[in-house]
Amino acid sequence: MGVTHRLVLAGPDIVLPDRVIAGGTLVVEDGLITGIVSHALPASSGALHLDLTGHFVVPGFVDIHVHGLEGIDSLDGPDAVRDLAARMPAYGVTAFSPTTVACPPAQLRMVLDAVRACRESPAAGSARVLPAHLESNFINPDYKGAQPLSCIRTPASALATRDRVRRCATGDEFSGADILHLIEDAGPDVGIVTLAPELDEAMALIARLVSRGRIVSLGHSAATFEMTIEAVRAGARQATHLFNRMPPMHHREPGLAGAVLQSPEIAAEIVCDGYHVHFGMVRAAIAAKGTDRVMAITDGSAGAGLPPGRRARLGGRTIEVREQGAFLEDNTLAGSTATMDRVFRALTGAGGLGLVDAATLCATTPARELGLTGHGVITLGAVADLVVLGPQLTVVETYLAGRACLRPN
Repeated sequence: MGVTHRLVLAGPDIVLPDRVIAGGTLVVEDGLITGIVSHALPASSGALHLDLTGHFVVPGFVDIHVHGLEGIDSLDGPDAVRDLAARMPAYGVTAFSPTTVACPPAQLRMVLDAVRACRESPAAGSARVLPAHLESNFINPDYKGAQPLSCIRTPASALATRDRVRRCATGDEFSGADILHLIEDAGPDVGIVTLAPELDEAMALIARLVSRGRIVSLGHSAATFEMTIEAVRAGARQATHLFNRMPPMHHREPGLAGAVLQSPEIAAEIVCDGYHVHFGMVRAAIAAKGTDRVMAITDGSAGAGLPPGRRARLGGRTIEVREQGAFLEDNTLAGSTATMDRVFRALTGAGGLGLVDAATLCATTPARELGLTGHGVITLGAVADLVVLGPQLTVVETYLAGRACLRPN
C-alpha cells in the first residue's frame, strides 16, 4: 500500500533525544516519522512542504497531572474531558491524563465514563486522552491542600469486606470500598492513583492496585523516609508533585521527598511553573535522579489559560486565578495556572535547562512512564505527535500523528 499522506517540515531546529539538529528536515508519512535529515530539503511533489526556518520542532507535550484548562474542570460534567482534549493542542499538549481531586463515587464514575468514551472514540484534532490520574480519596487529611476533607477515606476502609451494591452513590456518605470498586471496574481507564503510604493498610492497598495494573503515586503525605521505602518495595513507582504537600526535607529526617530522590524506581512529577517549586530544587532533583526519572507537570487547574482575577472551579469549589497560581477563597494554593508550553519556556528560561532536557521532562519521560510506546520522542518510526515552536518558543502548530490541529489563537 502506498503512502497516502506525506508531510515535510523543512528548516527548523529539531529537538532529538540526544541533540538538536539545526536547520534540518523532518519527514512524516502516514502519521509516522520516516526521515530526519540534517539539512533543509527542497519542495517535492506529492507532499505538504512547510518552510519552518527559524522555528523549533519538539515532541508533543504529555501532561500526566492536569485538572483543567480555560475555565473547565475535569469534574464539571460529562462533556468536560472531551472539551479539555479539544483545547489542549493549542498549548502543545498531544496527550494528557485527566486528573481528579477526591470526590464522591457518582462524580468519579462520571469522569471515568467520560475518559472511556474519549479513549474509545477520540475526536479529530483533540489531544489523546490517557488513563485518568486520581489524586485520590486515600490521602493524608493533614496534607490535603485544596482537596475536600469530606471526601477523604482510609485505605483500610477501601479494603474492608462488603457487598458490591452501590448503596451510597451520591453525597458524602460513602466508603473507601465504594471508591476502590469504581477504580477496579474502570479497568484501563484509571492509570495513576495518588495515595499517602503512612495511612492504615496503605501497603496492602498499594499492592492490590499494582497487581491490577495501576501506577501508584505517593503524595499528599507525611510519610517518613522508611515508610516511603516500604511503599516502593510494595510497588509504588511515582511521586505526585514532588516537594509540594509533603514535609520539607531535613538532614536527620529526609522524609518522602528524600526517599524519592534516592529511589531510582520512582519517577517524580514536579510542578515546573516557577512558583510551586524553586528552579534550584528542580535542578537538584534532576541532578539526583536524571531527566529520565523526572516529569514536568502543570497541575493545571481550570484557571489555566485564564487572566488573573478570573474565577473557576476545582472539584466544585471556587478558585481565583492569580499571577502565582490558583487559590481557594481561604487562600489555600489550589494548583497552578500554567500550561505546558509555559512550563517548557520556564524550564529553558529561568530553569536553565537546554532544549533536549526540557523536552525529555515535558514529553519523553511522562510518555514512557504511561506506556506510550513510540510517543514523546522524535526518532525514526515514532508517531508524529509534534509541536512547532516559534523563535520565542510559543506554539505555532501542533500535529497529532502528522495531522495539524487547530492553530492557537
